[in-house]
Amino acid sequence: MIKTKALIVLLCLLTTFSYADSTQTNTSGSNTAIEGGYTSSATTNYQDGSSSNTTSTTSNTSTSNIKSAPFSASAPNMSTSNNCALSLSAGVQNFSIGASLGRSYQDKTCELIALSTALRNVGMKVASIAILCQDERVWKAFIAAGTPCPTDGQIGKASMKLIKEQYNYEMPTYEKWVKIQKKKDKEIIIEKLK
Repeated sequence: MIKTKALIVLLCLLTTFSYADSTQTNTSGSNTAIEGGYTSSATTNYQDGSSSNTTSTTSNTSTSNIKSAPFSASAPNMSTSNNCALSLSAGVQNFSIGASLGRSYQDKTCELIALSTALRNVGMKVASIAILCQDERVWKAFIAAGTPCPTDGQIGKASMKLIKEQYNYEMPTYEKWVKIQKKKDKEIIIEKLK
């Protein structure tokens, strides 16, 4: 967020205004700036001694009132080699300033599926299911199907027993596991001190 604000401030500081060196008024479909005057003179001498002089002076002034610059903001290309990353980019331009932003987002569900597939491919089937069970929707689906997710290295009925007794039917998370392990360690220390 700070980088984005710094970029916007930098763009504001680097913005310059440009003004036309000439002025132009667009009439009758003409879009050409004409400046200065044009003078033409011609002299004709006839054989019998008479002459004719013609002088023509044309003065043109045209003005233009163009107040906008061409739009130049473009959205950055946000490509990624990670299949689980979603990219988003946008650009905005007005008469005097333009800005473009880009960002990528991680799809956590996609990451869990990719990790599970990698674990399964190396033969770690229980671990591949356990990583999917970190998503609460998957955990609830396993409970509803009567086949609870692996819990503390246990599967099947032993896993369900742990979920009942230690986790009070709540989804086992790493944080809850650490809390239970610390409680067990304290109980062991107390037993040793007796």
